[in-house]
Amino acid sequence: MPKRGKKYLESIKKVDPEKIYSFEEGLKLALDSRYAGFDETVDVALRLGVDPRHADQMVRGSVVLPNGTGKEVRVLVFAKGEKAKEAEEAGADYVGAEDFGEKIQGGWLEFDTAIATPDMMAVVGKLGKVLGPRGLMPNPKSGTVTMDVAKAVSEAKAGKIDFRVEKAGIVHTIVGKSSFGSEKLMENLKSLLDTVQKLKPSSSKGVYFKSIALSTTMGPGVKLDPAEIKDLLKI
Repeated sequence: MPKRGKKYLESIKKVDPEKIYSFEEGLKLALDSRYAGFDETVDVALRLGVDPRHADQMVRGSVVLPNGTGKEVRVLVFAKGEKAKEAEEAGADYVGAEDFGEKIQGGWLEFDTAIATPDMMAVVGKLGKVLGPRGLMPNPKSGTVTMDVAKAVSEAKAGKIDFRVEKAGIVHTIVGKSSFGSEKLMENLKSLLDTVQKLKPSSSKGVYFKSIALSTTMGPGVKLDPAEIKDLLKI
């Protein structure tokens, strides 16, 4: 069993691992429990009432968080001609085609999001084994394969996050930085929950949001009451 530091041990004393907290109390507690000397990311884990082994119960989507993620996002766009120009004007960090395909094959991965126009998928498709496992593969469902590259770049820079349910039925993602404070983090969290709710598969029966937990990068997990989600989203 790994040895825990003094600060971590002091931090976990603040959280009752058996208690289910209200959203307001739990979010405040997660922020009060942080102790690292940097601006910690706030993570969320949603356990959904779905079975991802069935294609019709796969939950996958994206959302532009109203207050962003707090991270500087480096955007690579695969495009040519006018679309390449649009991407550059929208603020893309890297724009190219075959040249960047070769760079990636050679081990270059200095970007956080990849966007491609449909005609570039012949190039991008060859990079699936590299980009896929890292969650960087452009995909029409997440809006990263599109002719509207300017919009895609703007959304990525503004704080768009992509998410998908894992094998155990859990969605792991982020809702911002601890420095945002409770109000902005709550706005981001509501936006995420609203999007996940709208993606509920028709074949999913029973309770959809089974559990929810928040944590900062180094802090302990705090369980929130999933029963509050209906009131938060007014559903």
